[in-house]
Amino acid sequence: MLAEIESILAEARTALEAAESLPALEQTKGAYLGAEGRFTALMKRLGGVPKEERPSLGKAVNAAKVQLEAILVAAREKLELRAALPRHPTDFTLPGRRRGLGHRHPLTQVTEDIVRAFRKLGFAVADGPEVEDEYHCFDALNTPADHPARDAQDTFYLEHPTRPLLRTHTSSVQIRVLKSQPPPIRIVVPGRVFRRDNADATHNPTFQQIEGLYVDKLVTVGDLKGTVEAVFRDLLGSDVRLRFRPHYFSYTEPSFEIDFANSLVKKLGKDWLEIAGCGMVHPQVFENVGLDPEIWTGWAFGFGIERIAMIRYGVNDIRRFYENDVRFLKQF
Repeated sequence: MLAEIESILAEARTALEAAESLPALEQTKGAYLGAEGRFTALMKRLGGVPKEERPSLGKAVNAAKVQLEAILVAAREKLELRAALPRHPTDFTLPGRRRGLGHRHPLTQVTEDIVRAFRKLGFAVADGPEVEDEYHCFDALNTPADHPARDAQDTFYLEHPTRPLLRTHTSSVQIRVLKSQPPPIRIVVPGRVFRRDNADATHNPTFQQIEGLYVDKLVTVGDLKGTVEAVFRDLLGSDVRLRFRPHYFSYTEPSFEIDFANSLVKKLGKDWLEIAGCGMVHPQVFENVGLDPEIWTGWAFGFGIERIAMIRYGVNDIRRFYENDVRFLKQF
């Protein structure tokens, strides 16, 4: 009888593991472990064997049933998992069906529009860390150690021996790109920056900035002005007029402030509104990243994304974008 038990156990194991569906598995279970199953029949036959053999045979039958229960659990889990999987290959990167739930934040919308305007002109998107070092954020950008921007009253420094900081502009990515790949370079760098500005209607300790950088041979101020005009007309309308005022930035020479005028500015009761800073990349910056300023020239300009959003949507307080007030966000 022991040989018969082993034979039925092997047969039952094969049958359970071969079941192709949960109903087939339950049917196989009944054939061996059910009220009319083969192991149940074996237990009933124990009454006809010699008394001294009953304990060992009963133990063998129960041990076989325990093994089959374990096999049954494993087979059921496998089939349940298979049943839960899609019958056809699924692309999990496809958009969900319930796209009506929520929408992009207004700053995200404006950022995407700005990037789209740059992409039309052949610019690629670059990114970099928000926690920077002084070299990439200041030194390589020709910002001297005694510059006010490097003071702890203006910049957030972290308490660490290496003196890391929260980047004050996305220009630090300019240095990383210039050191990692040869020109020609045409990039746009959106990202969050941090400055010790008191939170008021026009300033916030953290805000979004975007920078454009173009480096090649024979790049001129004319290229800079043409690009700036194309981008801002794309963002703020074809009636945009721009003017460039001389300014000073340590990492560009010559440097300019950009003012613009259009119907939106007139609604604010102003003739011109400052919107961006720009200039030709300073020769010292090229030397700092190992490029010959006699061969390469370039320009860079940057502006705050919140400023564009405030003008576009008529928002007069920058803090509205960060208060997570659903009543405000639903308007966009």
